[in-house]
Amino acid sequence: MPSQSADIAAVPEALSYPFDAVPQPGEVLPVAPGVLWLRMRLPMPALNHINLWALEDESGWTLIDTGMQTPDTVADWQRLFAGALAGRAVQRVVCTHMHPDHIGMAGWLTRQHDCRLWTTRLEYVTCRMLVADTGREAPADGVRFYRAAGWDEAAIEHYRARFGGFGKAVYALPDSYRRVIDGEELRIGGRAWHAVVGRGHSPEHLCLHCPELALLISGDQVLPRITSNVSVFPTEPDADPLAEWLASLAAIGRRVGDAVLVLPSHNEPFRGLHARLAALIAGHEQRLERVAAELAAPRRAVDLFGLLFRRRVGPDMLGMATGESVAHLNCLIGRGLAVREPDAQGVAWYRRA
Repeated sequence: MPSQSADIAAVPEALSYPFDAVPQPGEVLPVAPGVLWLRMRLPMPALNHINLWALEDESGWTLIDTGMQTPDTVADWQRLFAGALAGRAVQRVVCTHMHPDHIGMAGWLTRQHDCRLWTTRLEYVTCRMLVADTGREAPADGVRFYRAAGWDEAAIEHYRARFGGFGKAVYALPDSYRRVIDGEELRIGGRAWHAVVGRGHSPEHLCLHCPELALLISGDQVLPRITSNVSVFPTEPDADPLAEWLASLAAIGRRVGDAVLVLPSHNEPFRGLHARLAALIAGHEQRLERVAAELAAPRRAVDLFGLLFRRRVGPDMLGMATGESVAHLNCLIGRGLAVREPDAQGVAWYRRA
């Protein structure tokens, strides 16, 4: 899911948006030969849509991402299969990554159309792991992680009450999948689409680049107007996803030319890939500098929210905000610029190295 952090925007004139309209739910808009733009509803006020893509593939469709498991999404898919996508079978479902708005309906679609799910290994395995948490009590490791970040007892109880909700937004995944590997060439509709795997926002985020059509399906790895959430989670508290994300953005710039039309999962298709990549990297480097300066005195992860987020952090975004704060702190630790010191109550305090 995208972040609620302060927007890191490219210079406005550096990006261009070639489409004046967006597809309504249950409808399509062509963006290139054999490539249709779909848009599904999301039940979140701050982010009420996700873009999906249908690619003509021999006698059928390859679908890229699926929407979240909700009654609205089911209705939208049924309308599409009765209308704009009618007459051609779904041959495969490709998911960029394991977040519910992207993979939530993969199991429903693959069962409805007797086809396979294609994705990267870590996205599939991580999704299966998170779905398995449904119905479990919040683990002690999770409580320990958020208490170390500076959560009070009310926030901890809220975490306990909501734990295990991931699986509610994901239709039962297929029991097998087709693994996609970085650099692999997928043949879709007689054209070559190259797998470009990024990290940081999710474990092995899949982007697809078609040089012939000059298109990049970027998922959440590159968004034009908002930033991707890059978080540390209790399952891997010492991870450094921000370093991985920054390295991935730089790698995309080296591998994909600037002339592409970028098809993102949120907002609208745009041109200006390299300008956006540079702005995202520079923006996060600036945020890292601000956090490092703040660590002149010891700080907890929750003490950094004012530096990193454009609005007050309430219960609805506390987990995401904490994950992003810890991601910035772990990145500074990885660069040798900060140290973490727990106190007697298990709260982690960070200061300059």
